[in-house]
Amino acid sequence: MNNEDEFYDAVTGLDSDESYEGVSEASFKDALVFDGSSQKDNGSVPQENGIKKHRKSLPAPMFSRNTMSVWSILKKCIGLELSKITMPIVFNEPLSFLQRITEYMEHTYLINRACSLPDSIERMQAVAAFAVSAVASQWDRTGKPFNPLLGETYELTREEQGFRLVSEQVSHHPPVSAFHAESLVGDFVFHGSIYPKLKFWGKSVEAEPKGTITLELLKHNEAYTWSNPYCCVHNIILGKLWIEQYGTVEIVNHSTGDKCVLNFKPCGMFGKELHKVEGYIQDKSKKKHCVIYGKWTECMWSIDPQAYETHKKSEKKGDNKKHKHEEPEGADNDDADDMPEVQETVCVVPGSTLLWRIDSRPAHSATMYNFTNFAMSLNELEPGMEAMLAPTDCRFRPDIRAMENGNMDEASREKERLEEKQRAARKERSRNEEEWSTRWFQSGTNPFTGLQDWIYTGGYFNRSYQDLPDIY
Repeated sequence: MNNEDEFYDAVTGLDSDESYEGVSEASFKDALVFDGSSQKDNGSVPQENGIKKHRKSLPAPMFSRNTMSVWSILKKCIGLELSKITMPIVFNEPLSFLQRITEYMEHTYLINRACSLPDSIERMQAVAAFAVSAVASQWDRTGKPFNPLLGETYELTREEQGFRLVSEQVSHHPPVSAFHAESLVGDFVFHGSIYPKLKFWGKSVEAEPKGTITLELLKHNEAYTWSNPYCCVHNIILGKLWIEQYGTVEIVNHSTGDKCVLNFKPCGMFGKELHKVEGYIQDKSKKKHCVIYGKWTECMWSIDPQAYETHKKSEKKGDNKKHKHEEPEGADNDDADDMPEVQETVCVVPGSTLLWRIDSRPAHSATMYNFTNFAMSLNELEPGMEAMLAPTDCRFRPDIRAMENGNMDEASREKERLEEKQRAARKERSRNEEEWSTRWFQSGTNPFTGLQDWIYTGGYFNRSYQDLPDIY
């Protein structure tokens, strides 16, 4: 096995064990619907009017992971650098990490909505909803994506959603994935680079978000930047894997000075805060214009700050009366961090405006790595694509393709072969004193944050793919 198979993407690929059954419509009775017509399909592919359908399932169901123990791997690696732990392929899902970050684009309709709004505070609401929705696909995803090979690429064009995207694995140590998406009609550019930093806490692994995400609304001459929340994968050694996301996410509008501060709450002692997100939007004078609240696994809402505070105070009084004579329950568990039971769906404050609601997953999702409909289609290789795609595209990876087809033995063999080929290529470059050269991105400075970033240099969609590395 390759001891350089980074474990970092396992953290971004693991999630809770609760399955989504849909949000109760009763909870929305007192709410206003924000631009309901534009979000009706939540970015999903229309099934009529001549627009191409995408596949809704994988060629084969997933294999059971119950016979494998992560601890059997980790106990052999005590004292070693966590980023260099090899994981058996049974813990993977049949997607590359480059494809996984493409799932940010599942709710592109929220960016399109932001582009259409005349008010900067309303635009920030849509951008904040998009930032939360970008991590929603991680819910219940207990498999880790494949580590991208150095030079690996992925592209996706969705005419029905109005965007095209290209990504490239620009560094192996540390592992860095860069992506660039753009509107097909010139409304926006969305780009960033992702490289989480890991900490192992014995029973759990925590991923510190690294890298800047930038959204530019070209029509409004605005740029928004933020980073993802922390995430923690529980029960690495024993028990069922589940994830919580927590930490403060600040979205800054560098043109207006508006800021959205989102608090992804840790689950807490009794799990009451699990999945909850709460925050506010303020202008450059620090005046709060609205409160945003909800769950990253369900929906997000917006309301006037005063109305929200009034509701919270009345709610707190009711809770104090209700729990005055109750004894706290629960006990420490030295063996596993049991996942708290998911509480009732979001309690909607009367007068709230719906910003975003998650799509329910297909009925067979649990047997297919808990993929969303969007994720199901990402590795689809349609007739004619071979002649158009770059030869470094993830869709051509034989290990991912074999796993998707249900052939785990072949997938393991191909994964090992590709890793050995990558090591040999690196040794050859070292002998010849050659430096690796990225093709579509270059290291530079983010013009809005001043921080180091990977900038798209253009030209990918010209389809000039000569002299690309032979990585497969």
